[in-house]
Amino acid sequence: MIKVIFSDMDGTLLDENSQLPAEFDEVMAELKKRGVIFAPTSGRQYFALLHQMGKYIDDFLFLAENGAFSCYRGEEMFSSVIDKQEYMKVLNKALSLGNVYPVVSGKKKGYVLRHWEQYFGELDKYYTQAEYVDSFEDIDDDFIKLAIADNAEEDSVKNIWEPLSEVDTYLHRTLSSNVWVDYLNPEANKGWAVRKVQEKFGFKPEECAAFGDYMNDYEMMQEVYYGYAMENAHPDLKKVARFQCRSNKEHGVMEQIKEFIRQGLI
Repeated sequence: MIKVIFSDMDGTLLDENSQLPAEFDEVMAELKKRGVIFAPTSGRQYFALLHQMGKYIDDFLFLAENGAFSCYRGEEMFSSVIDKQEYMKVLNKALSLGNVYPVVSGKKKGYVLRHWEQYFGELDKYYTQAEYVDSFEDIDDDFIKLAIADNAEEDSVKNIWEPLSEVDTYLHRTLSSNVWVDYLNPEANKGWAVRKVQEKFGFKPEECAAFGDYMNDYEMMQEVYYGYAMENAHPDLKKVARFQCRSNKEHGVMEQIKEFIRQGLI
């Protein structure tokens, strides 16, 4: 029986307009009645997840920042803090590129340089708690992710991934979309977060389901039995996912959860 469902947000649970499915509350009520935990598992900031689903703060397990910061019932469960020397290596190189926009994600807020404020429409999607600063050097926070956006061409491989390949750092990087590249500690990814949850609650992989669409969902798919790539998913994610479901536009996550119920898996 499935006891927990991990779901990415953008391109997965949310539709093409970044909205939750109309039947979301109804399906969540059914999961709660059946004792199944729902876990939004996203590259988004924890506070951004609460902004959209805050009424579920006492029910959902929130795995934010690609798994690097996770909370349950309003309390931090685990996190992975990056050493300042390591993220500054990447930041300094990124700042030299032009037309890319780093955001340093802390436990308290996300931080971006002040002079980019007028250009950075992407920030509002993922950071509801954000601050514009004059420098990244003297921020009083624990940093858990460095996110870099290509806000010009929306080609994160060409404009971020490839130019930053030469940076000598132990940090793990992942493609989160055609706009974003994320850097975290080597162990910190959605798969790591799923394992931490499994250890804490005693869940087995065959009691876990996951849904995703991009390469930051890659490790997560390998930690659950019921791993679903969306129809609109990156081709390489479809290779590692055991199953596939309808696209986010067709509310594939909701449809598959209802199918789980029909099959007696929940």
